[in-house]
Amino acid sequence: MIMKKYILLFFFLVVAVSLQAATSASVTRNSSVNQLCITLQDGSVYYYNTSAIQKVNISNDNTTVTIAYQNSDGSTVNDELKNVARIKGLQATAANEGKGTFANATGKVEILDARGWRESAYVTWKPFDGATSYRVQVKGENIADYTTIDQQLVRNYGTYGRADVVGLKAGTYSLRVIPVKDGVEETDAANEATALTVKAYPRQDFAHFKYANGIGAYNNDGTLKDGARVLYVTKDNAKTITCEVVYDKKGKKQTFTGIQNILYAYQKGTDSTALAVRFIGMIPKDSLDETLSNEGLQIKGKSAYNTLNITLEGIGDDATAWGFGFLVRNASSVEFRNFAIMLNPDDCISIDTKNSHIWVHHMDFFYGNAGSDKDQAKGDGTVDLKGNSQYVTISYNRFWDTGKSSLCGMKGETGPNWIDYDHNWFDHSDSRHPRIRTMSVHVWNNYYDGVAKYGVGVTTGGCAFVDRNYFRNIKYPMLDSKQGTDAKGEGTFSGENGGMIKSYGNVFAEKSSKFSYITQNESATSFDAYEAKTVEEQVPDTYKAKVGATTYNNFDTDSSLMYSYDADDPLDIPALVTGFYGAGRINHGDFKYTISGDDNYSVDTTLKAALQNYKSTLIGFFE
Repeated sequence: MIMKKYILLFFFLVVAVSLQAATSASVTRNSSVNQLCITLQDGSVYYYNTSAIQKVNISNDNTTVTIAYQNSDGSTVNDELKNVARIKGLQATAANEGKGTFANATGKVEILDARGWRESAYVTWKPFDGATSYRVQVKGENIADYTTIDQQLVRNYGTYGRADVVGLKAGTYSLRVIPVKDGVEETDAANEATALTVKAYPRQDFAHFKYANGIGAYNNDGTLKDGARVLYVTKDNAKTITCEVVYDKKGKKQTFTGIQNILYAYQKGTDSTALAVRFIGMIPKDSLDETLSNEGLQIKGKSAYNTLNITLEGIGDDATAWGFGFLVRNASSVEFRNFAIMLNPDDCISIDTKNSHIWVHHMDFFYGNAGSDKDQAKGDGTVDLKGNSQYVTISYNRFWDTGKSSLCGMKGETGPNWIDYDHNWFDHSDSRHPRIRTMSVHVWNNYYDGVAKYGVGVTTGGCAFVDRNYFRNIKYPMLDSKQGTDAKGEGTFSGENGGMIKSYGNVFAEKSSKFSYITQNESATSFDAYEAKTVEEQVPDTYKAKVGATTYNNFDTDSSLMYSYDADDPLDIPALVTGFYGAGRINHGDFKYTISGDDNYSVDTTLKAALQNYKSTLIGFFE
């Protein structure tokens, strides 16, 4: 309906207008209201709130648009936009995405909220008079009758209770909350939420390419693998939790105590039973049984690409690793999802050496502890990949003002090292989104939101396909070492040999005054990226890195090397990534803070202090 409205405007409200300075009335992207979006041929975009549009005129060749726009003071501004490539109406995002149906009545548990999310659903409720505990049940899809969930998923936050159900197939579900008084279930006081829509985690990426078994502890339909072990880890039991692990070739089991010791046990290589490590609430470093001195928890296989089938996941919106990160080495089939990492000593996640089929998604990455180098004020790295790690996907994560967001490759990789980044929210982060050496990387549908320095950078023979991303207020969307923008002045990026970037369909909004993006159409020998006219276009060998002579390997057009995927319209990316089903933890986590300002490399001291003082409001489990 909204597109029909715009068509009527375009074809029937044709007027003669007196023109002022172009785009003087354009506004910023706002997904909470309906907007008209005009995209120019150079990828620039301009927005107008439809409620303030008075008249629209389109030239006969559809390349010039004039808009009569009413300002808040009642005056009219007339904008002219030339070299128009596209006109699109953007509908406001629904305020209650994922919300189920429930009714509250006297004498029953009062439900506060209930929603379906990605392969999970949750319900919150007010404390019920006299209840000492609660039983929460789920049904839907392959769960025909109400089934009681693990009690560790039912938690007490003082002013409310919350239960999260994970490992659900996509579909429609119901949740029921039953109060318990002195061990007796008060079924007459139970209440339920229905019509909870659960969506699947997207799995169109390199991590899942030609890998049918499911990464980590879960099948590709979202359910736990048969026989999977489940550990609920809190600050109170991280040192004492136990698990039996097969520890020799004869199948003998041994009990290990402490979460790191349990993970160490998998290093023996004799047990690949799926393991789901579920973090509950905030877990500070000093609550762990053991850590690597400069990393945190280690997930390591016996030898290169050893299949581990381990998922580390957060339950709810407050799961947080505080003061430590993670190192992955010699591992295959490892997944990180739905928790935050704050104030880690080194990288948030270091995917270090000879790993494959690693999936990092729906995470919140914050500042690490300051390092000794001047470029480590916000921490060392955030998510770094190196040492011949391959088939890795970094998707739907939120990078909160991170300094060095993601290093992708060193100098010794021999390949193939197929990596992709999609639907990440780079929220005022500085650089390395990613910084690519040697590897072949697909960078698609990401939201670069006020990035301070540069987006994607390639060196040392790396190849990147930068595909339908949304860049808002960025100086340098793409850089190639020693050429194009990087060759201006003193250089801005790297002194290493160059790589190659193929670019297609990217959007550039609110361009910085220092914006620079040079394509092969401007310079055939010193460009930032080869700008393709279609997604299928191959880059000719005649285009190569100015220093090092790397040519683009066209991995993205080779079906034997490349996964199938359905890219979203880049104009929809801000709303999708920041929406309920978007980047970061469920509900975008319990840590609420808005980063302001652009082009700022310095530490946000207010944000840093908030991280240092962060505490979960979790009290504990309902027994």
